[in-house]
Amino acid sequence: MKKVVWIASLLALASTGAVQAAGDVEAGKVKSAVCAACHGADGNSGANPLWPKLAGQHPEYIVKQLHDFKAQKRTDGTMSPMATPLTDKEIEDLAAYFSSQKRTVGEAAADKVALGEQLYRAGDSVRGVPACSGCHGPAGNGNGPARFPAIGGQTAAYVAKQLKDFRAGTRTNDMNGMMRGVASMMSDEQIEAVSQYVQGLH
Repeated sequence: MKKVVWIASLLALASTGAVQAAGDVEAGKVKSAVCAACHGADGNSGANPLWPKLAGQHPEYIVKQLHDFKAQKRTDGTMSPMATPLTDKEIEDLAAYFSSQKRTVGEAAADKVALGEQLYRAGDSVRGVPACSGCHGPAGNGNGPARFPAIGGQTAAYVAKQLKDFRAGTRTNDMNGMMRGVASMMSDEQIEAVSQYVQGLH
């Protein structure tokens, strides 16, 4: 039954089509000045690992997240107020700018790599955890039209927090509850391992 629901979710995603972020990179660069304090001038946040890297992220995904913050479908004490005044054009411009930047890659903790790679590439059939690579790709590049984010090189702290938020149900803006379903079957150890693996993935 779980497999049928999973396949149905993927088909539903495929039928939604892509959001086109036809923004202006230069206008986005100017607007991004207010984002730089947290996300870095080029979208590679460094001051706090809980702030995500936006560089190289699919524009479709950035557009969706900003609209979700604006509509309170995804909430955050910092991001919700930042997104609220943005116009559709400004959102598209920011998405165009950040997606055009190159993401830096971190280094995974050596003691987490083996388990993290196993989960990322093969999942855990005993717990029912699917392979992350099925949606996010072998190198973590994601899938823009399906709004599966690029996660390769993302900070481990941010990835772990999002997985725990999905598991706890405090983040609910995933399509058809897909990530909530995946995270609900993961242990803390698995979350930490796969998050570390992703941080060094490219």
